[in-house]
Amino acid sequence: MEVFTSVVNFLNKILWHETMIVVCLGIGLVFTLMTKFLQVRLFKDMIVQMFRGKASKAGISSFQALSVALSGRVGTGNIAGVATAIAFGGPGAVFWMWVMAFLGAATAFVESTLGQIYKEKVDGQYRGGPSFYIEKGLGIRWFGIIFAIAALLAMAVLMPPIQSNAIATSVKQAFNLEYWVTGLIIVVLLGLIIFGGLKRIAQTAQLVVPFMAIAYIIIALIIMFMNIGEVPKVFGLIFSSAFGQEQIFGGMLGSAISWGVQRGIFSNEAGQGTAPHASSAAEVSHPAKQGIVQAFSIYVDTLLVCTATAFMILFTGSYNVYEADQSTIKVEIVGEEFKPGPVYTQLAIDKSLNGLGSPIVAIALFFFAFTTLMAYYYISEVNIVYLLRERSKKVAMFLLKLVLLASIFIGAVWNSETAGSVWAVGDIGLGLMVWLNLIAIVLLTKPAMQALKDYESQKKQGLDPMYNSTELGVKNADYWKEGYKKEEEEAS
Repeated sequence: MEVFTSVVNFLNKILWHETMIVVCLGIGLVFTLMTKFLQVRLFKDMIVQMFRGKASKAGISSFQALSVALSGRVGTGNIAGVATAIAFGGPGAVFWMWVMAFLGAATAFVESTLGQIYKEKVDGQYRGGPSFYIEKGLGIRWFGIIFAIAALLAMAVLMPPIQSNAIATSVKQAFNLEYWVTGLIIVVLLGLIIFGGLKRIAQTAQLVVPFMAIAYIIIALIIMFMNIGEVPKVFGLIFSSAFGQEQIFGGMLGSAISWGVQRGIFSNEAGQGTAPHASSAAEVSHPAKQGIVQAFSIYVDTLLVCTATAFMILFTGSYNVYEADQSTIKVEIVGEEFKPGPVYTQLAIDKSLNGLGSPIVAIALFFFAFTTLMAYYYISEVNIVYLLRERSKKVAMFLLKLVLLASIFIGAVWNSETAGSVWAVGDIGLGLMVWLNLIAIVLLTKPAMQALKDYESQKKQGLDPMYNSTELGVKNADYWKEGYKKEEEEAS
């Protein structure tokens, strides 16, 4: 076990070196400037386009694509990840999560627009994502293969245990249900959905995701109003800690930025390359339409759901803050059982809604993490399609389902005493995808910016934007070379 832990820590030090933090923030800032603050200017368009695109035989609606992407974004990171960021980065980490969300919205636009530009119709369905735009946009097949393998490793093996472990742990604490029983329930329910394909995943996501996010935010608002007098104090604490001005957290500026950015990326996935898989499946007349919608998903994930968790924890003082060597800087809760994670949120709710913390967090985590697992399967499926193309995929798809369900069950029964290693393993998968995808989208900035300029130009003319890759001189965007070809719509 010690060797395993050493290898995992070594890989994380490489993948999550300080350089990664600078690169993520820098790329988000560059895209924000290049799009002229798209995340602010086109906010109205985000809302409008969300409900415009309709499902077709080949694709899903814009709202369904948003829901599938959000099902991947809104997961354990929104509850356990935020708590961990506060524990090791201090309250200031919340501010840097906000910064990452704002800048990440521009990154999300670029990657999701590229997903649409270079999508293909395979076996009657739209397919796309980083592997596709790497090969078609950069002309580097081997690079696309590497990303596809990394995505499969991350989505089917390394990251699912984080989600199932969080569900099992919270359910055990709330309802005293054995870990293996919870794991079996997750496996059975998820199996029923993923064996139904993309349409069933999209339909489930569009029903569950809005409900779970709204319900969770309402609970946070109730707690916020119950502690309304703490609002100025909490905001002051976040901002002063973010820049090392709070005396007790003065030496944690680097940790605040590092943990805020890292957990921000884990939660909203901007730049990771996950959302382009879902956005590529949408039936839209212009790639920028879905790119704009996906930019909005970052706001929902981080500025709403993550902030809801952070406020509940900080308003009620349900957290401790630790140095990297595990020594305690600030103690608000006493007891070895109060380790960084969902328990912080449970305590926060308990302090305001006595006795309801454990069941509420357990239910929230179940929905958040379960829908994330659905998204993980879909992303894995797309990369299998990319690797096999026109060849038979039945055996590979069946094996994929078995591997994913097995990793989920293993995560559920993972020793709770070493649950931190579950996160460390997941961070390797996250880091691999982020590095590979960021390189690709930086090299493919031009077609994404062309698409945005074309979209806004047509809007100014009073037109419903229609994309034509030939007119714009974008090579290998074969789906769009003769302009938008509207598919027959179907009831969604």
